[in-house]
Amino acid sequence: MSPASPPTPDPKRFEVSKRTLLLDRVMTQLIRIGGLAVIVAVFGIFFFIVREILPLFSGAHVAAEEVVETPGGRPLVLGVDEWGEMPFLYRGDGQVVFVSMADGARQVVPVPSLEGLAPSAVAYDPVHRRVAVGLGDGRVGSFRVVYETKFNEAGERSILPTIEAEPWFEDSIGEGPVTALSYGDGGDKRLLVVARQSGLAALRLGQKRALIGKPKLTLQGTADLTAEVGSPVVSIVSSQNGEAALVAGADGKVRYFQVDGGEVTLRQTFAPFGDTPPARMDYLFGGVSVAMTDTTGHQKIYSLFRPEGSTVRLFGETKEFDRVGEGVPVFAPSLRNKSFLTGAGGTLSVRHLTSGSTRWEGKAEFVPVAATIDGKTEHFFIAGDDGRIQRFELEDPHPEAGWRAFFGKVWYEGGSEPVFQWQSTGGSDDFEPKLSLIPLIVGSLKGTFYALLFSIPIALLAAVFSAAFLPHDMKRVVKPAMEIMASLPSVVLGFLAGIWLAPIIEDKVPSILLVCLSLPVSALLVGLIWSRQPMAIRGKFEGGREWMVLLPVLVLVGWIAWELGPVLERLAFVYKDASTGKEIADFRLWWPQVTGLSFDQRNSLVVGFMMGFAVIPVIFTIAEDALSNVPKTLTAASAALGASRWQVVRTVIIPVASPGIFSALMIGFGRAVGETMIVVMATGNTPVTEWNIFSGMRTLSANIAVELPEAAPGSTHYRTLFLGALVLFMLTFILNSVAEVMRQRLREKNKLV
Repeated sequence: MSPASPPTPDPKRFEVSKRTLLLDRVMTQLIRIGGLAVIVAVFGIFFFIVREILPLFSGAHVAAEEVVETPGGRPLVLGVDEWGEMPFLYRGDGQVVFVSMADGARQVVPVPSLEGLAPSAVAYDPVHRRVAVGLGDGRVGSFRVVYETKFNEAGERSILPTIEAEPWFEDSIGEGPVTALSYGDGGDKRLLVVARQSGLAALRLGQKRALIGKPKLTLQGTADLTAEVGSPVVSIVSSQNGEAALVAGADGKVRYFQVDGGEVTLRQTFAPFGDTPPARMDYLFGGVSVAMTDTTGHQKIYSLFRPEGSTVRLFGETKEFDRVGEGVPVFAPSLRNKSFLTGAGGTLSVRHLTSGSTRWEGKAEFVPVAATIDGKTEHFFIAGDDGRIQRFELEDPHPEAGWRAFFGKVWYEGGSEPVFQWQSTGGSDDFEPKLSLIPLIVGSLKGTFYALLFSIPIALLAAVFSAAFLPHDMKRVVKPAMEIMASLPSVVLGFLAGIWLAPIIEDKVPSILLVCLSLPVSALLVGLIWSRQPMAIRGKFEGGREWMVLLPVLVLVGWIAWELGPVLERLAFVYKDASTGKEIADFRLWWPQVTGLSFDQRNSLVVGFMMGFAVIPVIFTIAEDALSNVPKTLTAASAALGASRWQVVRTVIIPVASPGIFSALMIGFGRAVGETMIVVMATGNTPVTEWNIFSGMRTLSANIAVELPEAAPGSTHYRTLFLGALVLFMLTFILNSVAEVMRQRLREKNKLV
């Protein structure tokens, strides 16, 4: 019988079903589309952020409009309504000329109190639209320009200008006509400084309230300042709060007078341009800074601040701008921000105090002798010697922005020196936004540094012990427990850090220092002693169970160190009260006295512990996987050649797993630098630039989370927060790119030993 022939193979046994092939093609395309969609989404987000940021770095846009003729002579005062529709001219006579910019129509309104009089000196306050006048007989008075707004049924706006006369005042200080004056209105307190040929007087005015009717403006006191000046007065400017005045003399010196307790006293004398007196002195919005301009066009900013060692605020030079041009300078402050219009000889420029930058510069069609800005800072006006008026449309939504404002030191009003500072909002209209991102960048790096300083040693050593020493049955418990730690919400950890951990750390800093020092030292000592024990003893704890010996020792040492903290505080951290000589054992008082740094309850130490606790599971899990995936053939070969367990770990496992360990560190860094809730709740969220471990911080991510919901869309604050997001993105992108290059080099170096 012939043997049976082998079965014929089915020719279709290697064929893949059409359904499987179709599913494979569909999934391949879906994966490809998904990858492209992710790339497009990332670039879309990046494009959106950049689009929001770019307007911050653009200058002002100015558009000139037609010139309107107003014959009648040289204007001494140029003012305008809030909307920039009806400017007015005052030429030093008994009437005010209003001009409609829509049709060029003129309206002449008489000033009743000036009928038949010819003022010898005029001063203008744009904040209150008040014109102060001085007469040849020594009298001083004022009137206000008031705009009444009306709307018809169609919603169209009409403006009705009126003149509001104010009382006349006179004093017996000096003789001759008034040569210069200035009116400062602080509401209930006002200051009128008057210069004559042979005298300088300060008139303190106040409103006396009545039971019925409007309060009556009365003269409350007069001060003779003639002896304080000693030279002819060139110009005067009073502060907007009515409590101070600057008087420039022919000798080039500027005297700063302050109303203090009902008396007007000389507080400071300085010379901004040497022996040359300033041609103009003009207060900027807020009444803290004054722009000084000389006849050659040099312009300096003097601001009030407390110099080192002084308890009173004095004027000091904080900024210097480029020359405004040649000729008689003109000046107009914004009533909305720290911008101002300046120029001379037909050259005009819009500048900003905080950023110290020139936002726009151009030429006028004629040489201006007066200028003003409307209340919304949307238009500015200039007037020529022959009465011509020209309106300019001004668009500058972000004048306080710029590279210097975001990344450089800025000398803010009230500060004694240039600083990095973030303070985006304030409680008054004249607040100066402080938008330096440096404190936020430092805070992000500071929080990340202290978190990684605490988490990296614990996470990496735990990963090495788990991968190379820990028994398998224990590893099955430890690793899942560590991974569960990563699932704890950040808001819960932040809550625990702020409410529970911060108060403990505040009182127990010496105990924490002892614990942090004693635990590593005791672990090394236990290891040294254990290695010298005979094998009969060490053999009872084989397979990585030595932790059963080490753990009780660490617990005992940690408890003893914690209890000895108050003893260390009494011995080493004693605060001595300078006034009473009393000694107090308190680290919270000792630290500021010795180092000069602050001590806050919610500080970087709290963040280091709690944010490090959040980062440990991430670093541990990835590093442990990398260490566990080292081929067993390599470790077995090393052990067979006589290497000890630690030698295997040090020379084989760690080098081969180094790319994975490095990736774990970078992912931990990303987790720490992007953390928000823990930082917000555990640090006080204070933007500081010091690396003091006992002070708080504010990070870029926390700042965005806290302030973005309240920022007005399109505002400088809103766009600056997007700039912070871009800086955070670039920071992590650069560090991750560098880390990836280093990881690839480590991988090439140790790809197979």
